[in-house]
Amino acid sequence: MEHREFYDKNYGEILDHAPDREPERQYYFLDQLKEIIEKKKREGGYQATFHIETYGCQMNAKDSEKLCGILRQAGFTEVDTEQADLVLYNTCTVRENANLKVYGHLGYVHSLKKKNPGMLVALCGCMMQEPEVVAKIKKDYRFVDVVFGTHNIFKLAELLYDRLMSGHMEVDIWEGTTEIVEDLPAERKYPFKSGVNIMFGCNNFCSYCIVPYVRGRERSREPEEIIREVEQLAADGVVEIMLLGQNVNSYGKTLEHPISFAELLRRVEKVDGIERIRFMTSHPKDLSDELIQVMKDSKKICRHLHLPVQSGSTEILTKMNRRYTKEQYLELVRKIKEAMPDISLTTDIIVGFPGETEADFNDTMDVVRQVRYDSAFTFIYSKRTGTPAAKMEPVPEDVVKDRFDRLLKLVQEISGEVCGRDVHTVQKVLVEEKNSHLEGYVTGRLGNNTLVHFPGGSDLIGKIVDVYLEESKGFYYMGRQEG
Repeated sequence: MEHREFYDKNYGEILDHAPDREPERQYYFLDQLKEIIEKKKREGGYQATFHIETYGCQMNAKDSEKLCGILRQAGFTEVDTEQADLVLYNTCTVRENANLKVYGHLGYVHSLKKKNPGMLVALCGCMMQEPEVVAKIKKDYRFVDVVFGTHNIFKLAELLYDRLMSGHMEVDIWEGTTEIVEDLPAERKYPFKSGVNIMFGCNNFCSYCIVPYVRGRERSREPEEIIREVEQLAADGVVEIMLLGQNVNSYGKTLEHPISFAELLRRVEKVDGIERIRFMTSHPKDLSDELIQVMKDSKKICRHLHLPVQSGSTEILTKMNRRYTKEQYLELVRKIKEAMPDISLTTDIIVGFPGETEADFNDTMDVVRQVRYDSAFTFIYSKRTGTPAAKMEPVPEDVVKDRFDRLLKLVQEISGEVCGRDVHTVQKVLVEEKNSHLEGYVTGRLGNNTLVHFPGGSDLIGKIVDVYLEESKGFYYMGRQEG
């Protein structure tokens, strides 16, 4: 038995003594796992390196920070290559080609594992919530060691421990959960800014989207837990936070004592040390007048709103199950801009949704012209098996490609004009990193999320400084520090 090489304690006894409550149970298994890793290191030849490949959205990136924190606390050291002792793929399944990419990586990592039989390979994330994927992994990728999903990310230490002790593939997929376990180690990418999960899952069931099926129903964290986390981040030197959820505007509806997202923002703003507050993603149907007012009155909430329109056609929006019309969306934008004329609006647009006519597409172009987005993420519709839209009649490929090119051209023209509106003014910039292309320069972001490059040293990273915006390059500024 493999576990005898690593551990001389009784496996059953260790399991019997494990706490039932979380996160105490995971800290218990972290200690057990760390003991195994330290023993392997002492025996020589084991480096305990790990590598995480992350696909998908900001919530996946936040999950990977937790996974990284757990592994570091267990005694592993992060490396930037898959040639590691543990490789973990945190998967996305929004588009089917994302699944194909993971299978391609598994083929590569299998060749690495043949040379290093002690290597561990783990899979987690949205893709693992699909039963047919897990069945395929069990059948065709039997070298994989650990498989878990989106609902039990926090169990990584326990699952790795079980795998090392049993010697068998460990598969633990939850169909859903009401449990939220956040109080575990996390390794932030940036010391000065951080994402904060405020809710999980989605109840919207847009007809093209697999997310509600793999992330589960909406469940919100208690506001007190969120505020405690934000206060801890502020104490650790974080100045900017991003509140994360599939649809933050519906935050709080599932709580025993419901509160609105706007009220949560009011409470977060009171935390000393936090200077910038961002959030995403907002669903237009749930964005309230109360939220607009809170943003208008706030000194900390960034003047940036990501408001996915997806299509400008009311008929297509109905087929998408978006639950708003073109007119309702434009009225919402009007109210937002009236309250905050300096707001930066960004969006998502799908081209070629099944049944889209030229008139439908022209409605989308009309919305883009009227709203004048700072930027837009434009996508060609990609059929996602398991969603209602997958059964609808597709638009011919050549028609979609032509429409996509026309939309992209318009978006870029407008973005180039809109993004330069602050040129020749002094703005506050959060410096994020040394510029990788210009020696002696640093790169940061305005409150509206536009990039700024200006001369400066690494001592500025993590600070908010005044920068004169000398020149607009369309999608970014060149500037100089003031004062």
